[in-house]
Amino acid sequence: MKTLYIIRHAKSSWEFDVSDDKRPLNSRGVRDAGLVGEHLKTLVRPIDKILCSPAKRAYSTAEIIVSHLDVSESIFSLEPNLYDFEGSQVIDVIKNCQDDINTLMIFGHNHAFTSIANLYGDQHIDNLPTAGVVAIEFEVDTWQNISVGKNLLTIFPKSLR
Repeated sequence: MKTLYIIRHAKSSWEFDVSDDKRPLNSRGVRDAGLVGEHLKTLVRPIDKILCSPAKRAYSTAEIIVSHLDVSESIFSLEPNLYDFEGSQVIDVIKNCQDDINTLMIFGHNHAFTSIANLYGDQHIDNLPTAGVVAIEFEVDTWQNISVGKNLLTIFPKSLR
């Protein structure tokens, strides 16, 4: 059994003249990430690995959400291939995870994350909003063999405000 938590970065700021990968969260993004982290702490299964896009907005989102979860820093890694907006690199990252990882949490970007949630989940979503979470469970023993799984939960920050 494999469980995947897909978390899109929280709302970022366009206020600063910086490259895309350096954009920070705005104040709503910080608040939403905190709300999601607080909500997730009672719902999330024990996590074996957390992978995050190196983009500042994704990393900041991960820091805030993960601070609410009871996990070791040793399971957290930056993964450059999660800085992908189309999705094929994200799928490669997921499918190449070691099989001793049963629960994987990833932080990254749209349109990739909405596409992947719809490709692998059994419930269609129009758009994974910023700081949105989709968890999908797969009845397989290897990440390489994942196909359509069962949506376990969907969290949109708007519903938590």
